[in-house]
Amino acid sequence: MTSNAPDPALRRTFRLALWVGLAGMAAAWIWGGWQAGLGFAMGAGASAFNLHVLHRAVAGLGAVAEGGPAPTGYAMAAGLRYLLIAAGAYVIVKYSPFTLGAALAGLFVPVAAILLATLYELFYGTTS
Repeated sequence: MTSNAPDPALRRTFRLALWVGLAGMAAAWIWGGWQAGLGFAMGAGASAFNLHVLHRAVAGLGAVAEGGPAPTGYAMAAGLRYLLIAAGAYVIVKYSPFTLGAALAGLFVPVAAILLATLYELFYGTTS
């Protein structure tokens, strides 16, 4: 039987994503001005939303594998996720003064957070 308490590694990954996003936004702002900083923030926000939706989908599939009820709305959320990212990219390219390169870099925030969380686990490990 599994617990409903969030996994410490998962909490750490989301926390690291927040810190990487904030640090990246500050660095982009300093390096490329407010347009780059806000572009990075938009990309980081979209990728954080994507990470959250993927986490919920995988948790729902895990519940089904354990004999729980089938999740509802995950296919709709997955499609909506990509539509929102595409719409955001379109707005950045077509209408906004935000820097597209910084927004694309912001999309890699969860990758950096997952790598940092993996390194943490390798060096310190957890017993939970």
